[in-house]
Amino acid sequence: MFARTPRLLLRPGWMEDAPALAQAIGNEAVLRNLSRAPAPYGLADAEAFLALPQDSRMPRLLAFTRTRGAPRLVGGCGIHAAEDGAPELGYWIARPYWGLGFATEAARAVMSIARAHNLPAVRAVHFADNRASGHVLRKIGFRANGTVERRYSPARGAEADCLVFDEGEAARMSVDFALDLYGDALPALAA
Repeated sequence: MFARTPRLLLRPGWMEDAPALAQAIGNEAVLRNLSRAPAPYGLADAEAFLALPQDSRMPRLLAFTRTRGAPRLVGGCGIHAAEDGAPELGYWIARPYWGLGFATEAARAVMSIARAHNLPAVRAVHFADNRASGHVLRKIGFRANGTVERRYSPARGAEADCLVFDEGEAARMSVDFALDLYGDALPALAA
């Protein structure tokens, strides 16, 4: 599955992306906002992540710029099964690209893929001290449900409070017609 937005190309990670992935996500400021990434994050961690099997219903994509020269890895976005099996949105952006709207753009694209696959309601969480992530979730139609979960962050070396967000009904109804989706694992439609 590939997605194209006005500024990003989102695609599955390839093994040759490992050095760029390790460098982009390996910054402590990025890692402290993640509960699923090891810290420190090195080349072997990137290679292990890229070797994981892909589930076409729950995309796990890297985000690359597609404007102004050669593509640059700016982050990642995807959906994974939470501990209770529910689909959960996750994303990260490399430190040099914070505040440029890439997380919102990538998350919208991934949520469009989720809707195309008729995933049940998606949820998301963010560490309570990462307010920027809450802004991203609100911009794409998620709403805080009032629940606080404790999650362990390897980079923090401790558990911390996370705010839980549910996909709002308006978000489930919206379709981004400006988004190009390329499914390489979707069954052909019968005539």
